[in-house]
Order: sequence, then structure tokens, then C-alpha cells
Amino acid sequence: MDAHCVWEAGARLGEGPVWSPSRNALFAVDIHGSRLLRYSPADDRGRDWPLEDAACWLVERADGGFVAGLRSRRLVSLTLDGDRLSMGPELLRLEEDVPGNRLNDAMADAAGRLWVGSMDDAEQKASGALYRVGPDGRAERVDEGYTVSNGPALSPDGRTLYHTDSPSRTIFAFALAGDGTLSGKRVHIRFGEEDGYPDGMTCDAEGHLWVAHWSGGRVSRFRPDGALDRVVRLPVSNVTSCAFGGPGLDRLFITTAAQDAPDGEPLAGGLFACTPGVVGLAPGRFGAP
Repeated sequence: MDAHCVWEAGARLGEGPVWSPSRNALFAVDIHGSRLLRYSPADDRGRDWPLEDAACWLVERADGGFVAGLRSRRLVSLTLDGDRLSMGPELLRLEEDVPGNRLNDAMADAAGRLWVGSMDDAEQKASGALYRVGPDGRAERVDEGYTVSNGPALSPDGRTLYHTDSPSRTIFAFALAGDGTLSGKRVHIRFGEEDGYPDGMTCDAEGHLWVAHWSGGRVSRFRPDGALDRVVRLPVSNVTSCAFGGPGLDRLFITTAAQDAPDGEPLAGGLFACTPGVVGLAPGRFGAP
């Protein structure tokens, strides 16, 4: 299966795709371009907004608007009123004692909690961590030792959380209890050198994990036991993340990066999509469910 480019967004580092049912649109960020990106399937149009502080991810809030994780390790509210974007007050600041780190990826679960990863901005030290942020805004570090954290993703029953350390080419799995406690960390999938590096990922309604390959030119679907199931090819090398969207959650949207792209990849940094024949999970929202 191949994915096709739906928007030549020119993202230096496209990341964090998330579907907004209320806006009928796919949102993402260009981290190194300091932009918010929006693609509307209904009219097949893309739109972007400059950001005063680069965002690494965004998640919808239960009370409206978005929460965004910034490169400066701050969590802030974002409000989109029509086509006017405004950045609200700081909600939380993480890792004030690790100035070389930045935030990198996040998701919300059905209980309204955020799962937020951090990383070494120079991609050299294993100074990154995984945090759980409750609907009340309280943060707790739940795992550490990541150089470039990616994911996270949740199984359909909410009992397994997946999280990645990209440089070690390893996707980990945790058992997730109802109160948000993680246990039983184990290696779930390990990429070979020929596979590139595991980047962003998402689960479908059948419990399979879809993983973007940085420096691998594809998205792969893995069965719950970690076995490879199928591959979606792209005409660009640096594939960064993926998310299901559309009114029926039956389209897979895929972000990519122009950064470090080889010559001869004019669509690098574009937003791609395919219809894989399965549906995704409804995106979570941060805050009291």
C-alpha cells in the first residue's frame, strides 16, 4: 500500500498529528518551523499559523481549545477562534532542572490524563523521561532513560501503553492500570538498522500498532504480538508520525520532515494519507472526562 501527499506543507519537522472531531480537521505541528498546521479534508486545504514558541505536540482539551507542549518544556493553552490563533497562559512547566531537554510527543487517554515524553534536544544524552499529567495538572515522572522519546500510544482496551526510545530502535510496552500506574516494562519491538528508527505511532481499533519509520520511508502495522502485519510506503525518507482521522476515523494521516531529507525528495515535509481498511480510536482529550 502507498500513501499519497494531500498537502505540500513543507514542514521542516512535521510531528504530532491529531484529529479534531469538533473541527473536522487534522492538526499537527512543524517543530523546527515553529508553526501550527491544519488540514481540512472537506475542502482539501491546508492552513498554517506561526507560533511565538515552537510547539512539539498538541492535544484537545475537554473544556475546548488545545493544550500544547512547547520546546521550552512548558504546557500552555491554545485557542483557535475561527482563523485567529492565540496562546494562553502557562499551565505547567516540566524539567526546570534539565535546560538541555525539550518536550517531544504526547497523547491523552480516556481518563483525561496526558502522557508526555521529553528528550535531549541535542539527541546525545539519555536525559528524557515519560510523564503522566493528571486532569488536575499534577505531573509525575513514570519512566526515564530516553534519548529521544516517541509515541506514546494506547491499546483499545486502555491496558497497554507503548512508548519508544528512537535512537535505540526500541518500542517498549507497559501494563497500564486504571489509576494510571505503569508496570511490567518490556521490549515490544526492536527495529533493525535497515528499518530506520521508530518514531511516532498510534493504535487502531483492532489493537494493531502503526509506527512511522524515520529514515525508513514507511509506516508499518504490527500485530499485538509485535509481528509485522503490513507496510505503507511513502516517497520520502523521514516519516515522523501518524494518526487516524476523518469522520469515520478510517483515514491514516502521516507527517514527514524535510529536515535531513536526501536530495530528490520534493514532497519531504508534506502531509500524506491513505485508507488502510481499518479504523482508528477516538482521540483522547485532556481534562476531566
